[in-house]
Amino acid sequence: MNPEAIAFLKAREPRFAEHIERIGDVALPKSRSKDPFLALIESIAYQQLAGAAARVIWSRVLALFPDQTPSAHALLALSEAQLRGAGLSRSKARALRDIAEKKAAGIVPTARSIARMSEKNVYERLTQIRGVGPWTVEMLLIFSLRRPDIMPATDYGVRKGFQVLYRKRSLPTPKQIEKCAQHWRPHRTTAALYLWRIAATAKPAKKKTATS
Repeated sequence: MNPEAIAFLKAREPRFAEHIERIGDVALPKSRSKDPFLALIESIAYQQLAGAAARVIWSRVLALFPDQTPSAHALLALSEAQLRGAGLSRSKARALRDIAEKKAAGIVPTARSIARMSEKNVYERLTQIRGVGPWTVEMLLIFSLRRPDIMPATDYGVRKGFQVLYRKRSLPTPKQIEKCAQHWRPHRTTAALYLWRIAATAKPAKKKTATS
Protein backbone atom coordinates (compact mmCIF):
# COMPACT_ATOMS: atom_id res chain seq x y z
CA MET A 1 0.00 0.00 0.00
CA ASN A 2 1.09 3.57 -0.67
CA PRO A 3 2.62 4.95 2.58
CA GLU A 4 1.78 8.47 1.41
CA ALA A 5 -1.91 7.58 1.14
CA ILE A 6 -1.94 5.99 4.60
CA ALA A 7 -0.18 8.97 6.20
CA PHE A 8 -2.61 11.32 4.46
CA LEU A 9 -5.71 9.50 5.72
CA LYS A 10 -4.35 9.24 9.27
CA ALA A 11 -3.67 12.96 9.34
CA ARG A 12 -6.93 13.94 7.68
CA GLU A 13 -9.24 11.73 9.74
CA PRO A 14 -8.23 10.65 13.29
CA ARG A 15 -10.92 7.95 13.26
CA PHE A 16 -9.15 6.36 10.31
CA ALA A 17 -5.88 6.50 12.21
CA GLU A 18 -7.29 4.30 14.98
CA HIS A 19 -8.46 1.62 12.56
CA ILE A 20 -5.31 1.78 10.41
CA GLU A 21 -3.20 1.12 13.50
CA ARG A 22 -5.44 -1.84 14.38
CA ILE A 23 -5.69 -3.32 10.88
CA GLY A 24 -2.22 -2.55 9.56
CA ASP A 25 -1.33 -2.16 5.90
CA VAL A 26 -3.99 -3.04 3.35
CA ALA A 27 -2.94 -3.68 -0.23
CA LEU A 28 -4.87 -4.23 -3.42
CA PRO A 29 -5.11 -7.93 -4.28
CA LYS A 30 -3.41 -9.35 -7.34
CA SER A 31 -4.45 -7.31 -10.33
CA ARG A 32 -7.29 -8.62 -12.45
CA SER A 33 -6.76 -8.53 -16.18
CA LYS A 34 -5.96 -5.09 -17.50
CA ASP A 35 -7.99 -5.98 -20.59
CA PRO A 36 -11.36 -4.24 -20.02
CA PHE A 37 -13.23 -6.96 -21.93
CA LEU A 38 -11.94 -9.73 -19.67
CA ALA A 39 -12.31 -7.64 -16.51
CA LEU A 40 -15.92 -6.79 -17.34
CA ILE A 41 -17.09 -10.31 -18.06
CA GLU A 42 -15.42 -11.52 -14.86
CA SER A 43 -17.08 -8.74 -12.86
CA ILE A 44 -20.49 -9.65 -14.28
CA ALA A 45 -19.95 -13.30 -13.34
CA TYR A 46 -19.07 -12.27 -9.78
CA GLN A 47 -21.94 -9.81 -9.28
CA GLN A 48 -24.19 -10.47 -6.26
CA LEU A 49 -22.51 -13.78 -5.38
CA ALA A 50 -20.37 -14.91 -2.47
CA GLY A 51 -16.72 -15.36 -3.39
CA ALA A 52 -16.63 -19.18 -3.38
CA ALA A 53 -19.78 -19.56 -5.48
CA ALA A 54 -18.62 -16.89 -7.92
CA ARG A 55 -15.23 -18.57 -8.38
CA VAL A 56 -16.90 -21.89 -9.24
CA ILE A 57 -19.15 -20.28 -11.84
CA TRP A 58 -16.29 -18.24 -13.29
CA SER A 59 -14.17 -21.39 -13.67
CA ARG A 60 -17.07 -23.05 -15.53
CA VAL A 61 -17.38 -20.03 -17.82
CA LEU A 62 -13.66 -20.13 -18.59
CA ALA A 63 -13.94 -23.85 -19.39
CA LEU A 64 -16.23 -22.96 -22.31
CA PHE A 65 -13.30 -21.38 -24.18
CA PRO A 66 -10.22 -22.89 -25.82
CA ASP A 67 -7.27 -22.60 -23.42
CA GLN A 68 -9.73 -20.92 -21.00
CA THR A 69 -9.13 -17.62 -22.81
CA PRO A 70 -12.36 -15.78 -23.64
CA SER A 71 -12.56 -13.57 -26.70
CA ALA A 72 -15.46 -11.55 -28.06
CA HIS A 73 -15.69 -13.74 -31.16
CA ALA A 74 -15.68 -16.98 -29.15
CA LEU A 75 -18.20 -15.65 -26.64
CA LEU A 76 -20.63 -14.63 -29.39
CA ALA A 77 -20.34 -18.13 -30.83
CA LEU A 78 -21.78 -19.54 -27.58
CA SER A 79 -25.51 -19.82 -27.08
CA GLU A 80 -27.33 -18.36 -24.13
CA ALA A 81 -28.10 -21.92 -23.06
CA GLN A 82 -24.39 -22.77 -22.95
CA LEU A 83 -23.66 -19.74 -20.80
CA ARG A 84 -26.53 -20.54 -18.49
CA GLY A 85 -25.29 -24.13 -18.28
CA ALA A 86 -22.13 -22.74 -16.68
CA GLY A 87 -24.26 -21.30 -13.88
CA LEU A 88 -24.94 -17.79 -15.14
CA SER A 89 -28.39 -16.29 -14.77
CA ARG A 90 -30.26 -15.27 -17.91
CA SER A 91 -29.52 -11.59 -17.26
CA LYS A 92 -25.80 -12.28 -16.76
CA ALA A 93 -25.62 -14.43 -19.89
CA ARG A 94 -27.18 -11.63 -21.91
CA ALA A 95 -24.87 -9.08 -20.31
CA LEU A 96 -21.82 -11.13 -21.32
CA ARG A 97 -23.07 -11.34 -24.89
CA ASP A 98 -23.66 -7.58 -24.96
CA ILE A 99 -20.13 -6.97 -23.69
CA ALA A 100 -18.84 -9.14 -26.54
CA GLU A 101 -20.97 -7.25 -29.05
CA LYS A 102 -19.76 -3.90 -27.73
CA LYS A 103 -16.17 -5.17 -27.87
CA ALA A 104 -16.63 -6.17 -31.52
CA ALA A 105 -18.15 -2.74 -32.21
CA GLY A 106 -15.19 -0.95 -30.63
CA ILE A 107 -17.11 0.45 -27.65
CA VAL A 108 -15.15 -1.59 -25.12
CA PRO A 109 -11.66 -0.05 -25.32
CA THR A 110 -8.37 -1.88 -25.44
CA ALA A 111 -6.10 -2.05 -22.40
CA ARG A 112 -3.79 0.52 -23.96
CA SER A 113 -6.51 3.02 -24.80
CA ILE A 114 -8.39 2.77 -21.49
CA ALA A 115 -5.17 3.48 -19.60
CA ARG A 116 -5.18 6.95 -21.18
CA MET A 117 -8.89 7.65 -20.53
CA SER A 118 -10.22 9.79 -17.70
CA GLU A 119 -12.55 8.21 -15.14
CA LYS A 120 -15.44 10.24 -16.58
CA ASN A 121 -14.83 8.89 -20.07
CA VAL A 122 -14.52 5.33 -18.77
CA TYR A 123 -17.91 5.67 -17.03
CA GLU A 124 -19.55 7.15 -20.12
CA ARG A 125 -18.16 4.48 -22.43
CA LEU A 126 -18.75 1.38 -20.35
CA THR A 127 -22.16 2.17 -18.86
CA GLN A 128 -23.59 1.90 -22.38
CA ILE A 129 -23.25 -1.86 -21.92
CA ARG A 130 -26.07 -4.04 -20.61
CA GLY A 131 -25.54 -4.97 -16.96
CA VAL A 132 -22.62 -2.57 -16.49
CA GLY A 133 -23.44 0.17 -14.01
CA PRO A 134 -21.28 2.57 -11.99
CA TRP A 135 -20.38 -0.11 -9.40
CA THR A 136 -19.00 -2.47 -12.06
CA VAL A 137 -16.98 0.35 -13.60
CA GLU A 138 -15.64 1.32 -10.17
CA MET A 139 -14.47 -2.26 -9.53
CA LEU A 140 -12.63 -2.20 -12.87
CA LEU A 141 -11.05 1.17 -12.07
CA ILE A 142 -9.88 -0.03 -8.66
CA PHE A 143 -8.85 -3.65 -9.21
CA SER A 144 -7.82 -3.70 -12.88
CA LEU A 145 -6.66 -0.17 -13.67
CA ARG A 146 -5.44 0.55 -10.10
CA ARG A 147 -6.74 4.10 -10.15
CA PRO A 148 -5.88 5.77 -6.79
CA ASP A 149 -8.89 8.05 -6.28
CA ILE A 150 -12.08 5.97 -6.65
CA MET A 151 -14.85 5.81 -4.03
CA PRO A 152 -17.59 3.20 -4.72
CA ALA A 153 -20.15 4.93 -2.53
CA THR A 154 -23.01 2.56 -3.41
CA ASP A 155 -21.07 -0.54 -2.32
CA TYR A 156 -22.55 -2.18 0.79
CA GLY A 157 -19.16 -2.93 2.34
CA VAL A 158 -18.03 0.67 1.93
CA ARG A 159 -21.29 1.92 3.45
CA LYS A 160 -20.99 -0.52 6.35
CA GLY A 161 -17.39 0.48 6.99
CA PHE A 162 -18.39 4.13 6.98
CA GLN A 163 -21.16 3.38 9.47
CA VAL A 164 -18.67 1.71 11.82
CA LEU A 165 -16.04 4.40 11.32
CA TYR A 166 -18.41 7.19 12.33
CA ARG A 167 -20.48 5.08 14.74
CA LYS A 168 -23.73 5.79 12.96
CA ARG A 169 -26.94 4.01 13.90
CA SER A 170 -27.91 3.36 10.28
CA LEU A 171 -26.17 2.89 6.97
CA PRO A 172 -25.15 6.18 5.38
CA THR A 173 -26.50 7.09 1.97
CA PRO A 174 -24.14 7.12 -1.03
CA LYS A 175 -24.53 10.91 -1.16
CA GLN A 176 -23.35 11.21 2.46
CA ILE A 177 -20.29 9.10 1.67
CA GLU A 178 -19.52 11.01 -1.51
CA LYS A 179 -19.65 14.32 0.37
CA CYS A 180 -17.39 13.13 3.18
CA ALA A 181 -15.01 11.37 0.78
CA GLN A 182 -14.17 14.67 -0.90
CA HIS A 183 -11.88 15.25 2.10
CA TRP A 184 -10.01 12.03 1.26
CA ARG A 185 -8.96 13.08 -2.24
CA PRO A 186 -6.66 12.11 -3.93
CA HIS A 187 -6.51 8.82 -1.99
CA ARG A 188 -10.11 7.63 -1.98
CA THR A 189 -9.20 4.15 -3.24
CA THR A 190 -7.08 3.57 -0.14
CA ALA A 191 -9.95 4.89 1.98
CA ALA A 192 -12.32 2.43 0.30
CA LEU A 193 -9.95 -0.47 0.97
CA TYR A 194 -9.89 0.42 4.66
CA LEU A 195 -13.67 0.86 4.80
CA TRP A 196 -14.03 -2.67 3.42
CA ARG A 197 -11.65 -4.02 6.05
CA ILE A 198 -13.33 -2.03 8.83
CA ALA A 199 -16.67 -3.55 7.82
CA ALA A 200 -15.19 -7.05 7.64
CA THR A 201 -13.49 -6.84 11.04
CA ALA A 202 -16.21 -4.97 12.94
CA LYS A 203 -17.51 -6.66 16.05
CA PRO A 204 -21.20 -7.59 15.76
CA ALA A 205 -23.51 -5.40 17.77
CA LYS A 206 -24.63 -6.87 21.06
CA LYS A 207 -28.26 -7.90 21.13
CA LYS A 208 -30.37 -6.20 23.73
CA THR A 209 -32.06 -8.58 26.11
CA ALA A 210 -35.58 -8.04 27.29
CA THR A 211 -35.99 -7.17 30.94
CA SER A 212 -38.94 -8.20 33.03
